[in-house]
Amino acid sequence: MSRLSHSEIHMVHRIGWLRAAVLGANDGLVSTASLVVGVAAAGSGKPEVMIAGLAGLMAGAMSMAAGEYVSVSSQTDAEQADLARESRELEETPEAELEELTRIYVERGLDRDLAEKVAVQLTERNALGSHARDELGISETVTARPVQAALVSALTFAVGAVLPLIVVLLVSEAQIAPLVAGSTILGLAVLGGLGASAGGAGVVRGATRVTLWGALAMAATAGVGALFGVAVG
Repeated sequence: MSRLSHSEIHMVHRIGWLRAAVLGANDGLVSTASLVVGVAAAGSGKPEVMIAGLAGLMAGAMSMAAGEYVSVSSQTDAEQADLARESRELEETPEAELEELTRIYVERGLDRDLAEKVAVQLTERNALGSHARDELGISETVTARPVQAALVSALTFAVGAVLPLIVVLLVSEAQIAPLVAGSTILGLAVLGGLGASAGGAGVVRGATRVTLWGALAMAATAGVGALFGVAVG
């Protein structure tokens, strides 16, 4: 009899980079498009709009990288501190830690005898790994990776920000605001759908919520640009 192979791909395995990628691309597209639409609505010329967009791309990419790095580094520091404390407890009070692991398995549905056997075997194999996974909720698949998150955020922000800048290059000055807004809505719908699909969620719902907030952001900046453009003019 041949053995049946069982292979599954779970969304949690890619949630770290997926989250950073989706946030980066959406933020790059929304913030740069909103900036471009706002500057264009103020009556600025095409060169000024392009310069503002490029400046927004650079500033945004660096800001996303720095913010993501600091945020995820803080999570990593917390995880390392928890693991160090757990390691000390395993050395100083191994019986108490074994009992703690046993209680965790009992609470998950195992009877006392089986839970104790499982706890003993897992402790003998990898005590710290077992406590990290089952007590602290830390595992290799979801552990924080600051550099990876920062690079993905910066790169995807830049990729998202490129779309409105390409539109600015290709269209006439009078068409910048409406065509950037339209292409951004379309791009956000695609990104939202892809992100939701990759994460196992509903495509329509994911696309709708992203495009809604993107549209509100562009409407707000367009209003500010028009208001100050009239005031200055």
